[in-house]
Amino acid sequence: MSATRSNALPEGYVEDKSKGPMLRYQESLPKLPVPTLEETAAKYLKSVRPVASQQEFEATEKAVREFVAPGGAGQELQKRLEARAADPKVKNWIYEWWNDAAYLTYREPVVPYVSYFYSHKDDPRRKTPAKRAAAIATATLTFKAQVDNGTLEPDYMKKLPICMDSLQYMFNCTRIAARPADYPKKWDAKDHKYFIAMRNNRFYKVHHEVDGKTLTTAELEQQLQKVIDTADAAGKAPAVGAFTSENRDVWTDYREVLLKNGNEAALTAVEASSFLICLDKAAPVTNEERAHAYWHGDGQNRWYDKPLQFIVNDNATSGFMGEHSMMDGTPTHRLNDYVCDVMFNDKVEFSTSNRGGLAAPEEVKFNLNSEIEQGIKKSEADFASVIGEHELAVFQYHGYGKNLIKKFKASPDAFMQMIIQLAYFKMFGKNKPTYESAAVRRFQQGRTETCRSVSDEAVAFCKAFTSDTATNAEKVAAARAAFNAHVKYIGDASAGKGVDRHLFGLKKCLKEGEKVPQIFQDKMYGYSCNWYLSTSQLSSDYFNGYGWSQVIDDGFGLAYMINSNSLQVNCVSKKLGSEKMRYFLTEAAEDMKIAFETELAEPKAKL
Repeated sequence: MSATRSNALPEGYVEDKSKGPMLRYQESLPKLPVPTLEETAAKYLKSVRPVASQQEFEATEKAVREFVAPGGAGQELQKRLEARAADPKVKNWIYEWWNDAAYLTYREPVVPYVSYFYSHKDDPRRKTPAKRAAAIATATLTFKAQVDNGTLEPDYMKKLPICMDSLQYMFNCTRIAARPADYPKKWDAKDHKYFIAMRNNRFYKVHHEVDGKTLTTAELEQQLQKVIDTADAAGKAPAVGAFTSENRDVWTDYREVLLKNGNEAALTAVEASSFLICLDKAAPVTNEERAHAYWHGDGQNRWYDKPLQFIVNDNATSGFMGEHSMMDGTPTHRLNDYVCDVMFNDKVEFSTSNRGGLAAPEEVKFNLNSEIEQGIKKSEADFASVIGEHELAVFQYHGYGKNLIKKFKASPDAFMQMIIQLAYFKMFGKNKPTYESAAVRRFQQGRTETCRSVSDEAVAFCKAFTSDTATNAEKVAAARAAFNAHVKYIGDASAGKGVDRHLFGLKKCLKEGEKVPQIFQDKMYGYSCNWYLSTSQLSSDYFNGYGWSQVIDDGFGLAYMINSNSLQVNCVSKKLGSEKMRYFLTEAAEDMKIAFETELAEPKAKL
């Protein structure tokens, strides 16, 4: 094996050219660290203080002190966790635990609780669904070829290569419903050179390679138009895809019924496909209509277990829906950004050549009986009930974006997080536990860590900005203190030194029958990780929307984009007032703009 260290990287990063460009640094990425008990304890208490009463905080402080004391339970659990992390066979001490606990054993429906979406900006040159879908397919297949042959350049974070392991679950893969836990299944791309196009709840195999040659964009357009015409002539089929919107145990049972009724080949055809393109009979226009279309759709013309589903509507609007279990948003964000970039800027060849004589796409047909058909109807009703509990509003603000925020000498992400904190404070009169996703892909098999956005400084900032007496200078000073606290926490979290994953790992080290330490029984342990605000940022100049669900019934899901001259937040909740949240986000954004522009306009004192 040839292995040389890149001169551009720090000591420890070894370039293994035998693994191909995409994975050449994979084995030399650092392993996820285990923070010390002392640093986690201090950080945990600091994060609990602003969301606890004095009495609650004193109880938490006592439980933490007992946990970390010499001879305390924490010391033994820490040794066990460190031993697991040091095991050479374990690449990442939390990886399997987290995938299992957060996703694969989760029994609630994938949609809307695990699904997420991106809404693409419109393409002025592709005004029919077949043309738009064909261009998306060409761009996706170009990206797929780089993943399959390992030539894709790895992602970098602060000029360091990051983990590309999860891309194995991007194409020709699915989540399989099973008890007690779902599992991912991957098929060989060489044997499954087709994607599934859906229309009117029907499934069609579109072979993207014929006689060793990838179909051109013109050929793909022709094939997709055939799907549209054939499906429209045939009319709506029973929505087998509705099963994938069900509770996972319910879907597991129905999947067994499908298999017993002779549907193994049909299921495999859908599940092993490269990806899905859903050709919807819809024409969403507003940001909210598009968000609903891509986040969940109609519950029928989908297969929610697939990690990649592109949605193209009759008015040629398009978007993407992802399933979260084995892959976070950053890899699919890169894919979608790439797809839009090469389409809008003609960076790959969208050939108009057409061989003619290609076999028409083949419909994948399921054998149904009355039990299955009744199950489909129940799944459709269950989907409608779950989605009907939610409300969605899009905050789209053109007053400023990251360009102006940088002129304020502030972190755009911290600035946006404090807009969110201020909006929530205005709406509810207090701050509550808030999650922001921090990527830890700099480590082997790294996924995410929690950044706890509520700090003493964030609370003081909210109080200053809602005060009748605070001066502008005091408001700005409070905001800057809150920004600094946030930047510090998210930096620690991205370095694998957050609170939540470490405490989760320590608890997982308990053996059966052992007494659960008081820290995990303490009221604030559960409350402080009850995410009343679940937030994350992914920004792209090619998206006009992005989002997901809230994670608790009393909370909001706030997915935000910070573009050059605009801000956007997708606000989802179980009817807690998403429209009001949008209003208060606008008010908070304006308040902060006024305060910082006033500071900029003030003459600087001469030294």
